[in-house]
Amino acid sequence: MNDPQSIKEAVRSRYAQRAQEARKNGARCCGSDVITRDLYAPQEVAFIPANAAVFSLGCGNPTALTELRPGEVVLDLGSGAGLDVLLSARRVGPTGKAYGLDMTDEMLELARQNQRLAGVPNAEFIKGEMENIPLPDATVDVIISNCVVNLSPDKDRVLCEAYRVLKPGGRMAISDIVIRGDIPEALRRDLEAWAGCVAGALSDMEYEAKLRAAGFEDFSMETVRSYTLSDMEDKSCWKCLAELALEERERVVSRFTSSFVRACKPGGR
Repeated sequence: MNDPQSIKEAVRSRYAQRAQEARKNGARCCGSDVITRDLYAPQEVAFIPANAAVFSLGCGNPTALTELRPGEVVLDLGSGAGLDVLLSARRVGPTGKAYGLDMTDEMLELARQNQRLAGVPNAEFIKGEMENIPLPDATVDVIISNCVVNLSPDKDRVLCEAYRVLKPGGRMAISDIVIRGDIPEALRRDLEAWAGCVAGALSDMEYEAKLRAAGFEDFSMETVRSYTLSDMEDKSCWKCLAELALEERERVVSRFTSSFVRACKPGGR
């Protein structure tokens, strides 16, 4: 099993490279990944700079998972180029605020550039890790995240930190990769597969158990899409499966889903 620091460095390196590509090549470098395609309606992202709108590395649209109300405080875990933060900031209005948390300097720079271009004053991008969120207790109404929780080597800590910063009655709405069944141990050990949102994904039962252990209630999980081998054939993070028979590769890939995960912190009613 890879140690946590190696996993974090692999993730940091991958996303720093993607941010550098975006700044160098603009929207032309992104948007062809089947997982990230067609997640947002064109009218929804009309005010968003192309780098943020096209450069989505998520697996869903978490801003569509929960109603965002004027004046609320939203936190996006692993905010990347800033798309979901900017959308959230618009929805909560000038009396609300949207924070984006990311551990990668290059992504933070790209997100702040996109914020300036979009003209969204009530957003703030902060550096940090989701295992140690740099915000006080009970200060956030809604936590969102888009295909990022699976990247953490310590998901228990992530969910406990999310619970800590949420206000009583606060909501969490996550788009993430969720596994329905077992996967080969070789895939779990592959650093490139971990950084590619594959090796670190939880099963549905593991996710529910960790949410419950962190203190959340009223949680639900909805499969949005199950993947096929043709979806993943151009993703290098699957190379450790190359020696498997075709039927076995198809079986493994079919167990990966894009899913919506919702949960609430008790209280506040």
